Amino acid sequence: MASIFANNNSDSTLFIGGQRVSGAQVRHQNVLAAVAIANVVKTSLGPVGLDKMMVDDVGDVTISNDGATILNLLEVEHPAGKILVELARQQDKEVGDGTTSVVIIAAELLKRANELANNKLHPTAIMTGFRLACREACKFIAEHLAIKVSGIEREILENVAFTTLSSKILGNYGNLFSGISVDSILAVKTTDFRGKPKYPVGSVGILKIKGASATESQNINGFAIHRPYVSQAMQLKVTNAKIACIDFDLSKLRMNLGVNIVVDDPEALEDIRKREVDITREKVKKILAVGTNVILSTRGIDDVYTKMLIEAGAVCVTRISKEELRRIAKGTGATILTTLSNLEGDEVFESSNLGTASTVEQIRLSDEDLVVVTGSKESASSVILRGANDYMLDEMERALHDALCAVSRVLESGSVVPGGGSVEVAANVYLENFASTLSSREQLAVAEFAQALLSIPRQLTVNAAKDSSELVTKLRAYHAASQMANAAPNRASLKYYGLDLTNGVLRNNKNAGVLEPAMSKIKMLKSATEAAIAILRIDDLITLIPEEPKQDPHAH
Repeated sequence: MASIFANNNSDSTLFIGGQRVSGAQVRHQNVLAAVAIANVVKTSLGPVGLDKMMVDDVGDVTISNDGATILNLLEVEHPAGKILVELARQQDKEVGDGTTSVVIIAAELLKRANELANNKLHPTAIMTGFRLACREACKFIAEHLAIKVSGIEREILENVAFTTLSSKILGNYGNLFSGISVDSILAVKTTDFRGKPKYPVGSVGILKIKGASATESQNINGFAIHRPYVSQAMQLKVTNAKIACIDFDLSKLRMNLGVNIVVDDPEALEDIRKREVDITREKVKKILAVGTNVILSTRGIDDVYTKMLIEAGAVCVTRISKEELRRIAKGTGATILTTLSNLEGDEVFESSNLGTASTVEQIRLSDEDLVVVTGSKESASSVILRGANDYMLDEMERALHDALCAVSRVLESGSVVPGGGSVEVAANVYLENFASTLSSREQLAVAEFAQALLSIPRQLTVNAAKDSSELVTKLRAYHAASQMANAAPNRASLKYYGLDLTNGVLRNNKNAGVLEPAMSKIKMLKSATEAAIAILRIDDLITLIPEEPKQDPHAH
């Protein structure tokens, strides 16, 4: 056991049971951890990035090239490494895309900061320089590179979705899925309390059904539930649906545990059994009495009551997940009831609790039955994904989620930027020029920040098996020319130039339709900078040794 003694003065001694690492050594360790994590995900960056296969301790396999998914499945022990994992998770939550890029940039910033610190530049000066560089870069992107999207320009939205999907498993079916992404997001438009339009990605339901090829995936304007009706005797289609959403069992009432009933007469026992059935029968009658013809439940239902529903011409779907039921209740205007008891203790079911939809229908895809609710009060959208196996469907869902997020962010923020490394290279050129105007030592940190940004286009070209030195230097020359004060008019479009990784050349990515949400890039830079600074601030790592459980002297 390592122990440390720190003498404040001759007579007071501080004792710590554990290990302490300080100064340059802890910084070096943190940088190693960050770079190790970036090395895991960096080969999965871009449209030609490779996939990773993760196998957990019980043998479950995940195949993905989504940065946040890969890092979530890694068991990271190092505290600095955990910060990067959290960073990718946050980027995934807020923007949906750019999870791999944010980790690569953060690790590159740390590596360069460590070199500066080893050359006797104080960490505080490095942090100030990084913050300044990040602020200037974000301002530059917003003012000079962002292309405003006025209204709903479908072509731009589809291009944004296509760009996001190009680096995923759905890249080969980009045209189909970019259309599905845009339709799904536009269908769930709502407004917040300020009247500003919102496009919540969580409102788009995604169902995964094995069988058929990915090209047979489709978008439904309504809610799709991956469950069949309780009975095959129920009618397949209900029009003018009145929907009850319940979160309790429709099964025979059973006495609570610990309740004893002493019965002398055997006939009385039969009466008790009959009453147990009748209590729930009365509940079902009350639900049907207000005109209910569709019951959606998170729990089960007994056959006795299923027969009642069939006779009444109603349909029922059970064992729906609570999250899905909440979505349907919100869309159809229903109230989810956990009990029929009102405040007075009487059992009632009021018609105001019902939701409405034009049709509820059971359809069959391959060997599986789905129930589809269409024509609800609020617009709704569901995507049915088809694929060969579970691994493929899971990865398709992650890819579609990223595309939905990207389209949603563009609609909410109203600006896009060219992709293919053009933003990073343009910011690199701008920051290098900006650094030369600084007379303080922050100049060194700003220049290193600028260099760190080039790690993205370099990695993109390396992953595409192209010559990174040649392409990146040529791209820098284009952007440098576009930023000159006396830039010729024909050079103005050079700022939209980026990498074409399929052919290994440079092209105008604005015209080519390679577009990304501007918010994605700005958030990426801000998050990476904050994470790098958080790790850079650490100059002491104290690891306490866990206490050993005390042995009981009387134990044998």
